[in-house]
Amino acid sequence: MASQLQFFMSPDDEVAFFRFLERFELEVYPRRVPPDWETFRAREENVPRLPEEDVYLVAVSVGPAIVDKVKRGPDKGFWRIDEVRSPVIFLERCRMNEEGELLSGQMWAEMEVTPQTGRKDAASDQFRRIYREIEEYIKKTFRKGDPKAFFVGPKAARLYKETRLVLRDSAHRGGTVVPYK
Repeated sequence: MASQLQFFMSPDDEVAFFRFLERFELEVYPRRVPPDWETFRAREENVPRLPEEDVYLVAVSVGPAIVDKVKRGPDKGFWRIDEVRSPVIFLERCRMNEEGELLSGQMWAEMEVTPQTGRKDAASDQFRRIYREIEEYIKKTFRKGDPKAFFVGPKAARLYKETRLVLRDSAHRGGTVVPYK
């Protein structure tokens, strides 16, 4: 089972999050990697270059991303990152829906040996440390949400309070989330 966090980040929260990530050697990859993709570091100044949806943060100090070429289907010709064998953190970015509601995002990393994923070795201690440090940053900096599974960034919580921004779970038929006071 992957370690997972669900959260709400406003654009300002995301900039602050990537400012925190500067201390790690993390490279950014989109979920579907085009053959001509140029990697870049996860830094505050690179936030505008981020892909619109999901990204992988590869801990290059631990090891390279293991990729396979997609040979069939609509993604033929693209590269796919092996998220089980690579030292990657999956980051689903928060986004606005058609009604102007902020949809939740999530972050997870596969670190355990599980028969479902076929992982034979657990993640290295160095990668575990990086993920735990990022997880602790979110737990310490963000507010808890109601329901408890969610964390709400400080700016998103302020927008909720001041502008009545609706925080909605991105799951199918997801409910609303309220920042805990």
